[in-house]
Amino acid sequence: MIVPFILFVFSVLAMAVTWGLPDFFLLAVLSAVASVVLLLLAWRKRLGQAHKWAIIDGSNVMYWQGGAPKIEAVQEVVQDLIKRGYAPAVMFDANAGYLLADRYMHDEVLARQLSLPASRVFVVPKGVQADSFILTAAREKGARVVSNDRFRDWVDDFPEVALPDLLIKGNFRSGALWLDLPQDIRKKPRAAAGL
Repeated sequence: MIVPFILFVFSVLAMAVTWGLPDFFLLAVLSAVASVVLLLLAWRKRLGQAHKWAIIDGSNVMYWQGGAPKIEAVQEVVQDLIKRGYAPAVMFDANAGYLLADRYMHDEVLARQLSLPASRVFVVPKGVQADSFILTAAREKGARVVSNDRFRDWVDDFPEVALPDLLIKGNFRSGALWLDLPQDIRKKPRAAAGL
């Protein structure tokens, strides 16, 4: 990303120097435009690589903390995934609001409670299971799925559920969140990391 930026700076300087020379000025402008395009492409590529997507099965995860539905369980999973470099999205069955607060809760309400953009929270329509939505989103985003559900009923339509890398299982043990993910080496003590 540094090379396109340097090219842009030199192109702008060349534009200033060649202001009175139309042919050279045009060449400098074309160079500046090309360097901006390169900058945008590099920026887009960098953004695309910055996120590892994780689709959270909110209707499953909300039961992880003591067996009763709690939004706090989903909140903690969201925050933990963000700390690990994931971009989480959460999908709920339509009855999630009733289970959590005795009323219907739409995407925006749950998104606010999870401190996520509304575009990353989805409540499926009434009478439809979230499973197919979760697995479709995971396929489209190349994401992992956070759930203790094994999605066995969906193997024919989504054979990737049988792959060991798709599902991230988890729970709360002694009040602490546990996710079946490799530990971040930066968080390990030096002795444990073998240094």
